[in-house]
Amino acid sequence: MMADGKIKDKQVLEGENSPDQSEKGVDLEVPMNSLNTNSSVRNEEKRSSTNILDKEQEIPPNVTEVSDIKQVSEEKNSSKHGEKNLIAQMSSVKGEYENILATRVENQACNYARGKWVTNDSWPLYSGFGCKQWLSSMWACRLTQRKDFEYEKLRWQPKDCEMEDFTGSKFLRRMQNKTLAFIGDSLGRQQFQSLMCMITSGEERADVLDVGKEYGLVKARGAARPDGWAYRFTSTNTTILYYWSASLCGLEPLDMTNPTTDVAMHLDRPPAFLHHFLHKFDVLVLNTGHHWNRGKLKANRWVMYVGGVPNTNRKIADIAGAKNFTVHSIIEWVNSQLPKYPGLKAFYRSISPRHFFNGDWNTGGTCDNTTPLSGGKEVLQDEPSDHLAAGAVKGKQVKLLDITALSLLRDEGHKSRYSLKATPGAHDCLHWCLPGVPDTWNEILFAQL
Repeated sequence: MMADGKIKDKQVLEGENSPDQSEKGVDLEVPMNSLNTNSSVRNEEKRSSTNILDKEQEIPPNVTEVSDIKQVSEEKNSSKHGEKNLIAQMSSVKGEYENILATRVENQACNYARGKWVTNDSWPLYSGFGCKQWLSSMWACRLTQRKDFEYEKLRWQPKDCEMEDFTGSKFLRRMQNKTLAFIGDSLGRQQFQSLMCMITSGEERADVLDVGKEYGLVKARGAARPDGWAYRFTSTNTTILYYWSASLCGLEPLDMTNPTTDVAMHLDRPPAFLHHFLHKFDVLVLNTGHHWNRGKLKANRWVMYVGGVPNTNRKIADIAGAKNFTVHSIIEWVNSQLPKYPGLKAFYRSISPRHFFNGDWNTGGTCDNTTPLSGGKEVLQDEPSDHLAAGAVKGKQVKLLDITALSLLRDEGHKSRYSLKATPGAHDCLHWCLPGVPDTWNEILFAQL
């Protein structure tokens, strides 16, 4: 990467599609050649608001007793003058109140993807040695041979608006009696684990219940893990869950009696889990991207279906076309359901970038940089870098959780070559160290709730 934050090596954004090994290996993506990554350095001070309650004035007292006509006349004139002053003051207060409301609306519509990375000594929000109740050890880089952890101190600062500090108590109060669901691939799982660690500050919590059974999220016989997890904070009745859906479309075995059967990949249908439980969600965060390659489809025996029959459309048969069709289809479906559930807030998270240099995960690709922000620290572009995601949500009530460009500047934050057992292997330049970049995704999500 160049010092001005522009991308020098296309391998950061593009790569040959290759099959992934397992979750211990590296998930892959389709080429990201449509990403726009221009960025530069500028500064902006935070805004402050005025408390309008301090502007209240007392109303002039009424005249209740008259002993002197002159006194009454003076008081009347004084009262009229006071009323004029009061009207002017109230008008001023009203104006300030309207300005505050306008500022709040502006913040709600803030482009949180535009800003810069800054060092913050209060970060991280949890320890990389802890959070063992929620965090997979393979993503806890503090438990590996890695020695540099400057990246943990970086916090994202939006340019044109304030982003309130995240605390677990504030999050739980805001999400009281509500359910937040992450549905997507292993990067979605990282965001889920990050949020659990952020809410609990990485500490053990006996008051958090495993409610996976309520959602059918139980480990099947012979499976390495369940299809997801669901936990409930009993103090506020807040449920956080994750469901694994790498392609974000409906999957249906063609022959339920045959364990090696092909699987219909219904590009125009949402995952059955989402369809079945949508009514229980208050916040929904969707993502997909890194499993869209020929190797993945072949390894999983996925066969593209559209309209309930095998796909015959050549444009959709192309991997990029199939992904585009699916993302638009799922967002269109979710958008069509929102009128039924007025309280539901739905987000589509833009793609998380890979940082393989000099090859791919299986051809010697590496991400050895350990110097934070060596390629730039700020994003000033107004338009999202993930054009597919931006196009799919355009005109919809589903909001874009835009994290691509800001994450692109953080090539030092991946798992890289570090492992729990210190054994040599392929670099993981896709998944992130935790604490790390996904914590910022959740901060931005929190700001939009």
